[in-house]
Amino acid sequence: MKKWPIAQRLAALAVLSLLFVICPALAQSGKYPNKVIRWVVPFPASGGADVVARPIALAMGEMFGQPIVYDNRGGGGGLIAGEIVAKAAPDGYTLLVGSPPTLTVNQSLYAQMPFDANRDFAPITRFANIPNILCAHPSLPARNVQELIDYAKANPGKVNWASSGMGTGGHLAVELMQMRTGIKVVHVAYKGAAPALVGLIGGNVHLLLAGPGVFMPHIKAGRVRAIAAGSLQRISILPDLPTLHESGLPGMESGSWHGLVAPTGTPATIIKLLHSATVQILSRPDTASRLAADGAIASGVAPDQFAKDIRSEAQMWARVIKQAGVTLD
Repeated sequence: MKKWPIAQRLAALAVLSLLFVICPALAQSGKYPNKVIRWVVPFPASGGADVVARPIALAMGEMFGQPIVYDNRGGGGGLIAGEIVAKAAPDGYTLLVGSPPTLTVNQSLYAQMPFDANRDFAPITRFANIPNILCAHPSLPARNVQELIDYAKANPGKVNWASSGMGTGGHLAVELMQMRTGIKVVHVAYKGAAPALVGLIGGNVHLLLAGPGVFMPHIKAGRVRAIAAGSLQRISILPDLPTLHESGLPGMESGSWHGLVAPTGTPATIIKLLHSATVQILSRPDTASRLAADGAIASGVAPDQFAKDIRSEAQMWARVIKQAGVTLD
């Protein structure tokens, strides 16, 4: 076998060395992600969605080696952010941090929608559930759910139940509670959770369903009384507080959640990668403890289950909204 001259052998080695350097780079350039990822958030900065999703975005960006830009687009009940993502290219670089208003409720509240939540989004996963807490003013005699039901039935139309606004999760939970129990209460809509809390502490209303972050300092100070958690399982920050589910209202939940969805048509490989990365981040002890400290329950459900949950929840709220005659048009 004829040997190559030394100069040719050195040239060949140089070419092979160059290929070892170039080929991985070329292969990497075709992989996801290879540029900045944008998460569009339908709430103002520093809200509940930020508390849950922003640390996950930061961790995922570090995992992928690509930054994740957090784009807060509050307003319009989530319609603005939803429309941006629904019309974005389905390449995995523009994603929506979704929640009930955008994905399960608005389609039944508004006659005109700029997107179809079922048609235009591909669910990836739910980050966490954030159950509401049902709190009462100390003057209300009821100390648990059954006593509340009994008191409201004995005093129809005399119990004032606040919410943070028409069509919000708290308002719809009031309507569902009336349907499930047969009680009749007066719904008092405030413009946000903060003024509703002021109304409750001041004794202008008797009841309010809101997130743990709204109530915790006031529960500890005795300014409000916690009646039940709006979850199927008890929450770690109030382990002795019964849930609505175990208080005679099986399956009833009240709260919010935050998750990630992509434009329909996004490749399944990208959906799978994003779900897998989220599960890894949620499984970290520091992530779980941080969420628990805020009253949230880590999730990480698979894309197909998340899609089923969204459809089921949308159908439930559609029935409640129709029966209660709630509309925002």
